[in-house]
Amino acid sequence: MPAKTKPKATPAAKHVSKPKTRPAPTVPAQLTRLFKTLCAQIDGGHHASAIKTCDKILRLAPGDEDALQTKLFLLLTTDQPREALALIEGLPAESAFEKAYALYSLQQRDEARMLLDGIGEEERGARHLAAQLNYREGAYQATLDIYNDLLDSAPTAEEHADIATNTQAASTHLDFINAGYLRGLSALSGAAQLEDAPPPLPTASALPAQAPAKPAQEDQPKKKVKLPPGVVLGVTPPPDPERWLKKSERSTFGTGRRRKGGGGATQGSSVDGPAVGGGGGGKKGGKKRK
Repeated sequence: MPAKTKPKATPAAKHVSKPKTRPAPTVPAQLTRLFKTLCAQIDGGHHASAIKTCDKILRLAPGDEDALQTKLFLLLTTDQPREALALIEGLPAESAFEKAYALYSLQQRDEARMLLDGIGEEERGARHLAAQLNYREGAYQATLDIYNDLLDSAPTAEEHADIATNTQAASTHLDFINAGYLRGLSALSGAAQLEDAPPPLPTASALPAQAPAKPAQEDQPKKKVKLPPGVVLGVTPPPDPERWLKKSERSTFGTGRRRKGGGGATQGSSVDGPAVGGGGGGKKGGKKRK
C-alpha cells in the first residue's frame, strides 16, 4: 500500500486592507485653493478664467466680499459694464465709483457725473474718471486742471506716464481752440473783398501753350507717287483691275474659247442637220437610201 502523504499546511490567508478613502476637503480648504488659483489667474492676465473662479468661490461662500469685489473689477476690466451693473445691484454696500465707471462706459455721462459729484475729490479713481468725462465733453481746461493736480501726486511711474500722455492730448486740443483756428481765420480775413474785386489777369506764364496753326490743305505740297520701272504715266496701259481674282471669277472667263474637235460649227448651229462623217461611208453608215 502506498504511503499516505500528509496534507500540506496552507498558510493563513493574508488580511487584504481596503484602500483608504480620503475625506472630502472642507469648505475653507477649497476656498483657500480657489483663492490661490484666482491670484495666479489675475497675475497671468487670464481674466475670463478668473471670473469663472470667482463664481466657484461664490457658490461655496455666497456673499464673500473679496470674491464679489474681485469679480466686479474683472467685469469692468473686460468691458462688461451691463454685467457689472447687475452685480452692483446685489452688493450689500453701494460701489459708487464702480457704478459711475460702468455708466460712463455705457455713454450715460449725466448719470455718471451725478455719482462722481457725490463721491468728492478724496478718491483718486473718481478724479481720473471726472477728467475723462470733461475730455469727452470738450472741457479741456477742466481736464488739464485735474490732470496737473494728479500729475504732481502720482504714486507710481506708470500712472505718471499715463497722466502725462493724457495731459498732452488735452493741451493740444486747448491750443487749437485758443489760437490754432484763429490763425486759420486770419488767413481768410480778406475773403469778403474777393467778390468785389475783378479777377486778376492771367500772366503769360499761366497761359496754355498754343500749338502752331496747320497750313491749309491746298498749300501743302503734293506727295509724289513712285512708279514701278518701265511704266510711263499716260502711255503704259493701266493694269487689269481683276488681276487679283481667280480666272473663273473674272468677267472675261469663257469668252474666245474654241470647242474641242474643230468642225467650224458655230454656237447657234442646228442640231437637226446630217450626221458628220462624209458621204462615202456606205459600209459603216447603215442601210442605203433608195
